[in-house]
Amino acid sequence: MPAYRQGRPAPADGFKLSSNENPWPPVDGVAQAIAAAALEVNRYPDATALVLRERLAERYGVSPDGVLVGAGSVSLLAQFILAACAPGDEVVYSWRSFEAYPGLVTVAGATSVQVPNRADHGHDLDAMADAITDRTRVVIVCSPNNPTGVPVTAAEFERFMERVPADRLVLLDEAYAEFVRDDASVDGSTLIGRYPNLVVLRTFSKAYGLAGVRVGYAIGPVPILDAARSTAIPLGVTAVATAGAIAALEDANEAELLRRVDVLADRREALREALIAQGWEIPAAQGNFVWLPTGDRTVEVAERLFEAGVVARAFPGDGIRVSVGEEESVEVLLSVLEGLV
Repeated sequence: MPAYRQGRPAPADGFKLSSNENPWPPVDGVAQAIAAAALEVNRYPDATALVLRERLAERYGVSPDGVLVGAGSVSLLAQFILAACAPGDEVVYSWRSFEAYPGLVTVAGATSVQVPNRADHGHDLDAMADAITDRTRVVIVCSPNNPTGVPVTAAEFERFMERVPADRLVLLDEAYAEFVRDDASVDGSTLIGRYPNLVVLRTFSKAYGLAGVRVGYAIGPVPILDAARSTAIPLGVTAVATAGAIAALEDANEAELLRRVDVLADRREALREALIAQGWEIPAAQGNFVWLPTGDRTVEVAERLFEAGVVARAFPGDGIRVSVGEEESVEVLLSVLEGLV
């Protein structure tokens, strides 16, 4: 199993568009909360992140026990897969999707069942439902899909859940939910409490700009969350991370953060339209990134971008994911790609 590797660092005068990071530094209120928490790093953090769970529970209309906080949503995915799977069990997910999924399944001793994306690079939920067997324990739905950006619609997801047996765990991975502008897309926050086997995962890494401190959360039925709690590494979420997340949820701070998200969503739409005008076939984009289906040319195109100072996430043989970053990066990106269509 290959080790997870980050993309190459960007040149000093270039742009790192490979990790879907928020290009802005923390807002002042969040930075101050993190700095204050750093003065007490000689103490262990609250193992359950209770205050943060209480804030999220109030927002989503659940009890604090109905919220699980982890070191980023990817660590929560690992916890749920470990809790649900034994060697020989299966985990169904679309492919290509989040590159961490195969490794998380393998570490749990389970087997990946990868269902090819549709021609439009979105999930084929009918085929995923067909792939569920007696050995299936977990199904992962990523919306918007990372790295292709295509969301699952609410209608598609409802039909899918009708076909999934109630004793199979469904993880709705919504790491980019705040960037979605398509009203037809599924919104996990509206489904909380509706299904006994559904857990919704979100993160503070992207829209809230806290990728460097690692904090995400899951909302779902308490018995399922308790099972995942049993597989967690104790004290995995730091006090610095929870302080930053709590501050990010304060009204003034969140308003500024979501204003930035609006700017990135508008920039994404403008970038996608410009690329389509150049002749690129860009699928629907609802995250903070766009997908270039470059196929066999992936390495070539990625190298040309790197030579121009743009680091993107290349998936050889499939395509390139390009984060929506600084405004100045858009012109550079478009000037390079125009000659490569």
